[in-house]
Amino acid sequence: MLKKILSKAGFCGGLAFFIVFSASPFYIMLITMFKKSHDLFNPTNNPFILNEPFTAEHVKLLFTQTLYTTFLLNTLYVGVAVVLITVALSVPAAFSLARIAGRWGENLGIGIFLTYLIPPTLLFIPLSRIISVLGLQNSLWSLVLVYPTFTVPFCTWLLMSFIKSIPREIEEQALIDGCSRLGALVKVILPLSVPGIITIIVFAFTLVANEYIYALAFIQDSAKKTIGIGLTTELVRGDVFYWGALMGGALIASIPVALLYTFFLDRIISGLAMGTVRR
Repeated sequence: MLKKILSKAGFCGGLAFFIVFSASPFYIMLITMFKKSHDLFNPTNNPFILNEPFTAEHVKLLFTQTLYTTFLLNTLYVGVAVVLITVALSVPAAFSLARIAGRWGENLGIGIFLTYLIPPTLLFIPLSRIISVLGLQNSLWSLVLVYPTFTVPFCTWLLMSFIKSIPREIEEQALIDGCSRLGALVKVILPLSVPGIITIIVFAFTLVANEYIYALAFIQDSAKKTIGIGLTTELVRGDVFYWGALMGGALIASIPVALLYTFFLDRIISGLAMGTVRR
């Protein structure tokens, strides 16, 4: 009985620690967002509470003196476009490597994944030259063109492992029933791959929203910036950091991504778990 109580107490304690640890960044951003500047920069004040009455001056600065709403819309525009391109390329590529390519398909899949590991700091200079030649400098289309270079390899590798976990017999039965290879993909593989597809959609959108190097190198106009570079370039002016507005912008931008992970958590876990099953 004592062992059971201690085990349950340990589990609850660990869970409480994990909840506090996970929620603390959101709490810090929220509390900083509504602190007065005097409270925020006074080193003797407790940073975890409101030592003075809250203020909305930072929120007002964020929405009236920056193009914050435009940053969000640009990020959404680029993210949706990149997700569509990534899904359109990753699904047939993963299916071909998992089902058609044979024994060398796995080695090719590993090679594709290795391209994802190349640091962006090594690629943005030659990619800048390509973007310049194409006339896409200072355009959101430059990001739409470049971002799939690292979302497609990763998502293809992830989805390929997921498709391998689907029993081949299901697909063969569809072929026996008269489906073509494409028909088996559309009618059998894709419905069973929904958790994996949702996983790559969330991952691709998150990678795009968090990307900084390419957006900084390719975009100069404030009206065309995404949220990653928009906040840091517009709210860090010389040696002045507008921490309240920075934290407020980061909090507002992180809420949709957090909700996206929350709503599709079961699907994401299912996609990752099934992707680890090897036949």
